[in-house]
Amino acid sequence: EMNIQELMANPLYRRRKWTNRVMLVLAGLAIVVGLFWLSWIMWTLFSKGLAALSPTLFTEITPPAGETGGGLANAILGSVLMVAVATMITTPIGILAGTYLAEYARNNTLSKIVRFINDILLSAPSIVVGMFVFLVAYYGLGLRQNAYSGWAGAFALAIIMLPVVVRTTDDMLKLVPNTLREAAVALGTPYWKMIFTIGYRAARTGMLTGLLLGVARIFGETAPLLFTAFGNNFWSSNLSERMASLPQVINQFGLSPDENWNQLAWGGAILITLLVLFINIVTRWYASKHD
Repeated sequence: EMNIQELMANPLYRRRKWTNRVMLVLAGLAIVVGLFWLSWIMWTLFSKGLAALSPTLFTEITPPAGETGGGLANAILGSVLMVAVATMITTPIGILAGTYLAEYARNNTLSKIVRFINDILLSAPSIVVGMFVFLVAYYGLGLRQNAYSGWAGAFALAIIMLPVVVRTTDDMLKLVPNTLREAAVALGTPYWKMIFTIGYRAARTGMLTGLLLGVARIFGETAPLLFTAFGNNFWSSNLSERMASLPQVINQFGLSPDENWNQLAWGGAILITLLVLFINIVTRWYASKHD
């Protein structure tokens, strides 16, 4: 066997040692560059948006152009309603689809096709989803007068969130040891009951994490809502009508020359950032508590 001196003198060892050092330096530089841009973005966001954070931001609706004051109450309500409806649509469908893929159709042709399509939806541009939902509402369902609505926006967000829930449920259930399934079935437990009492319980942390991350993703989606909910400058809680949303208002107000609109746009951006941060913190805390 080689001693330490012979090993260190080995050209292969020295080459691997220097390669390791170079890769560590490159990885460190990548971290520094990423943190630099992230810090710059966060500093810009908070330095320009903190002035907009006030009680009126949550109690007043979006103001007309040229006026001062106002808030984002109607946009906040619209975002909450559409995300809530999208989550209620996606959660049962995504969990059941992921359960089928993981428990009943692991390697057959249908499961491969479904996983392939699901992976395509994961990377599909959100604006394409918005255009698809609009065309379905306008031409497919014949809703010429009501093609723009909160329901259409919620459905578009549900399509974006669905592949995340399906993929997470599928992957988490496949990580459950087969010995647990075999033990439950050997005791006479029906397979469906084994899934609910053992499979879901063992995979609940990962499944909930995927669900919350899906919610965080759709809360900041702008493009699909431009073609579906479209926006509303007034207070509206009716999902059958045009509905305001935070991402759409941020896009509209941020491009406007009106200074008050610009400030409200920065305030809305901070709200979405803090909400996504809160969801991620809760997700990681829950995962760490139940690992």
